[in-house]
Amino acid sequence: MAIILIVTVITQSDIRSVVTVTAAQSFEGAAAVTKAPNAASLSSALLSSSTKISSSATDQAASPAADKLVYLTFDDGPSKWTDHVLDILNKADVPATFFLLGEQAKRFPEIVNRIDEAGHSIGNHTYNHKYDELYSSFGVFWSQIKETEEVLRNITGIRTPLVRAPGGTYGHFDASYFKLLEQGGYKVFDWNLDSGDSKRKGVPASEIVKNVISAKQGNSMNVLMHDGAGHEETVKALPKIIEFYKSLGYEFRAITPEDTPVQFAVAPKMKNSNRPLPSNTWIQAYVVPNAALFESGAPLYVEAGGVETRLAAGEYELKMGQYQVPLRTVMERLGAEVRWNDKEQTAVITWRDAKITIYSASKILIVEALGEDPVEYAVDIDRKSGLIWLPLRTLLEVAGHDIVSVTYSSEERRVRAS
Repeated sequence: MAIILIVTVITQSDIRSVVTVTAAQSFEGAAAVTKAPNAASLSSALLSSSTKISSSATDQAASPAADKLVYLTFDDGPSKWTDHVLDILNKADVPATFFLLGEQAKRFPEIVNRIDEAGHSIGNHTYNHKYDELYSSFGVFWSQIKETEEVLRNITGIRTPLVRAPGGTYGHFDASYFKLLEQGGYKVFDWNLDSGDSKRKGVPASEIVKNVISAKQGNSMNVLMHDGAGHEETVKALPKIIEFYKSLGYEFRAITPEDTPVQFAVAPKMKNSNRPLPSNTWIQAYVVPNAALFESGAPLYVEAGGVETRLAAGEYELKMGQYQVPLRTVMERLGAEVRWNDKEQTAVITWRDAKITIYSASKILIVEALGEDPVEYAVDIDRKSGLIWLPLRTLLEVAGHDIVSVTYSSEERRVRAS
């Protein structure tokens, strides 16, 4: 039996209002800075492809590894060069963090999976990297973050709260961007060492290495590199950069949500930005509820029609003894085909042999099963973060899948339907 769901969607206009926020942590104060031991003496050795770092230089790195951390980060991927980066990281046995573009992730989903399976961290670098769109208003930036978030979740099953702004936040973010993203559950990371691999086209590997090893080294280094198209030279430079930090006794880590973000200060020109800001109504509807998506807790497994899907803690909630779920998320994961009509603001979802029309404004659900008369139901519908939520039991039963069992433990929750 096939099901077609038609969902009426009401959009929220981007009404301007003033949002009071606090300034972000300054770039200069993001990490304590100490001079790296014997870094200058290592420069010439690293710049020569035939010379290895001497053991004496390595021995001079007196600080314990745990006291000095380095986070290698890669922006703008995935691309064909990402595979080469992953090979190098694997050989050196070091983790890294990849801030991915949504449109690139769609092109190279197998590389996204490889990053995830290798244990590296994945972050959100917006969808298309176009400054004129991203920094025209917060609403546009938010929509690209959400679009990329769903692309990455569909590939890996993981929803990442890690965000890096294209070009960095300096000169692009005003204080409201920082505040609203924090409210939405995101962690924004800049960097405190730029490898310079994107300063111009075709920066040679020798220059990239020199930029890194000649920089002032602190106790916690967040190194910016790129693995997008045109960054073959970064791939060539990477082994020497890894060798440099290993010689100084740094511990390599991937960024996690628990890490304190390195963030640039708000640029003076952005403190009086005239960009349109979202209304408080929009913030309450979209930003505030979003933080729940990143909360830890037991996942909910749903099985219906022989298909099983997993909802993370923030992707469902318990209301009046019933599980409430986002309609589109659940239907797509159970194998439904979803088609959106922008003009009419409706969604058509095909699943098995029936058609279900859901009217969000009137909270009416109409089921038209093949060969049967239409049946109308009143249904409890909520709207959160631009999504329609409704009771899981209602959704399954009107689709012809009666609940067979519901189980609960500290590790997981599970609903089985016919």
